[in-house]
Parts: sequence; structure tokens; C-alpha cells
Amino acid sequence: MTTPTTPMTGTSTGPEARGGVPIRAAVLGSGSWGTTFAMVMADAGCEVRLWGRDAGIAREVTAERTNTKYLPGVELPVMTGTTDAAEALAGAQVVVVAVPSQVARTTLRDLRHLVEPDAVIVSLMKGVELGTDERMSQVIVEALDVPSSRVAVVSGPNLALEIAQRQPTATVVACSDESAAQLVADACSNAYFRPYLNRDVIGVELCGAVKNVIALCVGMAQGRGFGYNTTATVITRGLVEITRLGLALGADAETFSGLAGMGDLVATCSSPLSRNHTLGKYIGEGRTLEEAVEATGTTAEGAKSCRSVLDLATKHGVDMPITAGVVAVLYDGLPVEEMARALLSRPKKSEGVDA
Repeated sequence: MTTPTTPMTGTSTGPEARGGVPIRAAVLGSGSWGTTFAMVMADAGCEVRLWGRDAGIAREVTAERTNTKYLPGVELPVMTGTTDAAEALAGAQVVVVAVPSQVARTTLRDLRHLVEPDAVIVSLMKGVELGTDERMSQVIVEALDVPSSRVAVVSGPNLALEIAQRQPTATVVACSDESAAQLVADACSNAYFRPYLNRDVIGVELCGAVKNVIALCVGMAQGRGFGYNTTATVITRGLVEITRLGLALGADAETFSGLAGMGDLVATCSSPLSRNHTLGKYIGEGRTLEEAVEATGTTAEGAKSCRSVLDLATKHGVDMPITAGVVAVLYDGLPVEEMARALLSRPKKSEGVDA
């Protein structure tokens, strides 16, 4: 896919900009981020149906306007929860995908025949598929058999619980087609959630996937008792790794200093609300991967996609030592102290992305 990288100039004006008729949206995935984004769109004036496999959550969302399993203490706006995919997808102009990245292909393939032929598909997923090394937008194109111009990506400093508490934040909506991106922006623009538009799907998507891996490393370092100097070093050099890979794949350099790049990286690496940061911290404290996953309690995408990110980098000849170190700690038994020592003993060179 050829992806123009010039930022779009449009601004979101809400569903009322389309003649006052509410945008009908379906969200696939009733976990924390899926439910939160459904809330965002409902608060923006959309008619929202939230699909998931848990009948209890579906009933609670509809009747109680809560999802206590994933968003305790949060009051949701009016929306419909359902376990019936046909009900959720019927007439949906915007279909938001918020399922775990490694099951996205099989989940979407089963639902392909239910998606409206002109619907815009939105990926909230932050990962790279194991086995294919494909980004989630590529998986969506193949699984749903839709053109890439109908697939948008949403990414930014978007910690679900903070947004669910209606704290102000911004995000990036990336799509190769400006009208599709504008539809998505209209569907999620409200008083506390501000979308910006961009055509750099590759860059925005890679930022969302790789920042989780860097957050794992930050968590590991903090779990071992390392301080802010180490954290700042990993974040800064992590951004270099993300930028290297993005540029090798044709992304726009400007993306990496923006909301989807540095903005999301800082939020994910700094907040205890970040699942990847939390899982990394448990690893740094000495737990096994299995123990850390159980203690975290929800999906930490970086733990699975770090291997596919490293594979993708290797294919394109991109040096990503932090990512390689995370893979070695999680899957090869490398102690965190040894990873830190290996990173600091690398050959001395200039600081730039091209070095």
C-alpha cells in the first residue's frame, strides 16, 4: 500500500456535521479500551453497539450502564451491549476493532459477511501479528477483504481508564483516505477527546505497536530499582528504535515526534495504568512471564508482539537493541541486569537515528 504522509488539514466537528443523523457505530471487543472508545463515541453523539463474548458484560452495559469488570466506578452513556455480532454490525457505518491483536484475524474472518459494504473499519489494536509480521491494518484488509482506503488507525496517549474518567486527551486518526478519516474523527470528537488527522498509517501504527515493547523495558528497569535516568534513557533510545523501523517501512519522520509517537510513548512508559509497563515491572521484580501475565490480569500486547516486531526489524535490516533485549528477557531467560549491561556495552557511536 502506498501511504501519503502529508498531514491532513481537516478538523473534527462531530456527528451533527453529517446532517444531524447520528453515526451508527459498532465496537468489537468489550474489554477496557473497547468499552472506553464506545463511551467516547456515544458521548460524541453516535449510536453505539458494543459486541463481546461475555453475556454478563453485554447485559450490564445495556441495563446498568457500567462495565465493572474492566472499568470499575465508571458510568457509561447510553449504548447497547450484545453478544450477537449480526445485531452489532447491522447498519454500522464505523466498525471499531478492539480485540487482542493475535486473535484479530480469526475473529474478523468469521464476521466478514456481516460488515456493511461501505463501512469504515477502525483499528484500536497495538501489535504486529506473529507468524506474518503484519501490522493490524494489513490483517484487517486481508481478514475482511476490504480496501486499505477503508481502514483507519487510532493511536495516541490514550490510557483507557483516564479517558473513561473523561480526562482530556488527544489522539491521531490515520487513514489513506481523508473522507474516511474525517468520518472516524466525527464519530469520536467530544469535549474531552480531540482527534487529529494524518495519512501516515504505517508510522502511527508502528508507534502504537513498538511503544508497548519499550514500556516493557522501562517497567523491567524500574522493577529492578533503576531510577529516572535509566527511564529517560530507555524512552529516548526507544523512540530512536521506533523511528528507525518506521522510516525503513516508509513512514513520515514527523509522526514520531507527535502524539502517536513521543506522546504515546511517554504515557505508556510512565503510567502505572499501562499494562505493558506493569507487566515489565513484575518481570523486573523477579516473576516469570507466566506469573507476570497472571498478576497483570489483562492483555499486555507488547509481551506477544515483541517477537514479531523484532522479526520485522530483522527482515528490513533495522537495529533494535532494546527490543532484542526485551525478547531475550521474556523468552530466552536473560536476566534484566544482563540486558542492561549488554545495552550499555554496545559500540560507542553518534546519537542520531541513522547511527
